[in-house]
Amino acid sequence: MNIVFIASEAAPLAKTGGLADVVAALPRALQKKDHDVTVILPYYRSIIDATGVMITPMNIHIEMWMDGITRIAPLHRCEVDGLAFVLIEQDDLFDREGLYGSANGAYEDNPLQFIFFDRVALEAAAHVYSHVDIIHCHDWQTGFIPLMLKEQYQHRPQIADARTVFTIHNLAYQGVFAEQWIERLGLPTQWFHPQGYEFHGQLNCMKAGILAADEITTVSPSYAQEILTPAYGCQLDGFLQKNSGKLQGILNGLDVDSHNPATDLSIAKPFQHGKMAGKKACKTALQRYCGFTESTKTPLLTLISRLAEQKGIDLIIANLSKWVNAGWQVAILGSGDAWLEAGLHAAAASHPEQIFFHCGFNDTLARKIYAGGDMFLMPSRFEPCGLGQLLAMCYGNVPIVRQTGGLIDTVVDYQQHKSKASGLSFVEASPEAFNQAVCDAVALYKQARIWSRIRGNGIRRDSSWAASADRYIALYKQLCV
Repeated sequence: MNIVFIASEAAPLAKTGGLADVVAALPRALQKKDHDVTVILPYYRSIIDATGVMITPMNIHIEMWMDGITRIAPLHRCEVDGLAFVLIEQDDLFDREGLYGSANGAYEDNPLQFIFFDRVALEAAAHVYSHVDIIHCHDWQTGFIPLMLKEQYQHRPQIADARTVFTIHNLAYQGVFAEQWIERLGLPTQWFHPQGYEFHGQLNCMKAGILAADEITTVSPSYAQEILTPAYGCQLDGFLQKNSGKLQGILNGLDVDSHNPATDLSIAKPFQHGKMAGKKACKTALQRYCGFTESTKTPLLTLISRLAEQKGIDLIIANLSKWVNAGWQVAILGSGDAWLEAGLHAAAASHPEQIFFHCGFNDTLARKIYAGGDMFLMPSRFEPCGLGQLLAMCYGNVPIVRQTGGLIDTVVDYQQHKSKASGLSFVEASPEAFNQAVCDAVALYKQARIWSRIRGNGIRRDSSWAASADRYIALYKQLCV
């Protein structure tokens, strides 16, 4: 099949979160199964050029009327690890400080940015292949593509028969904007009503994708069920229930070749299941880096995350003093909400010998933390899939997670299945319940045989994209019948 992925980010060209990893890894998994895949992205010039990837002009210019003016969008091409990318240039919209906003908040013209991108991406798809089988869209930034394809782009024979898949990576971010943008951006007005993309008098990009896509996927089976409930549906649970016949959850995977402790050159010493001596060397190296006392017996708790309330970071901050008093060590990497960053900075400054906090993201340091840690903290209030727990298990870092979304689907809890356990979990999103789970983990950590089995189960888990790619291929073929 000829498959076009359209997304707002993809690693390593532009990344703010797990969406970028999926948009980079899934197409490669599909290519390994003999399908032709191209990814279309905005050309975030400063950000993408900084990666050093060679960009080549395609000598194709898409003319597009938008918001009262006619714009010309040159197309560019690049290739990363065998995957082809088409980049849409429009510097005043995409060559900015961040992808979606600056330190001052989201850009006011986000709807212009991404509806323009959506329209040009459809035109670009018609230039990439003489016939497109599947257009796979991701999150609110591409939500209007399935609707515009059906309502406004049937005159393009290369894409007119393409079937659309819309993947919800995080329902909490929906792309909700003022009604005035409908006319300014030329959106199909006949679908602006509560059963369409209208949302409390505003337009909702996520609703447009749910409405018009031929199939909707989420990034884990449990999250697909959770978003049908008021607790997790973000006010779209009723709308999703009406469209649940075309909704399914397909679990995310990992680039396991890149994240393999047996071959990772970023860590102190390689290791693998059955040959775990290198894991101790990695822990010692991490303790030295963090300024901690070097001790193989001291529990080393780790966290790599976007710092947001969704991720339960406040539950970690609430327990730090208890963990310090118990003599444990904590290494944290991440950035996000200012109040959470401030809390972690304060804790690290008060206890530098036991708490380490690096504000920001550094891939090399992240790998050292995954490889050197004993336990990985993931107390998310909701988690569509989560990649942190998958990466942690690859590196023998036992995850402690809340029972939600993809964390349920990927981490086998010790209390529920002792012989197959790969981590520990808890239910209530409270500091007390989380602390109890951590204490239980430390107790098991002191029982070497049990801990070795839990850790080994995680390392042996197949977190590759292969199985999930097969499910997507089956879905695509079903749509193309």
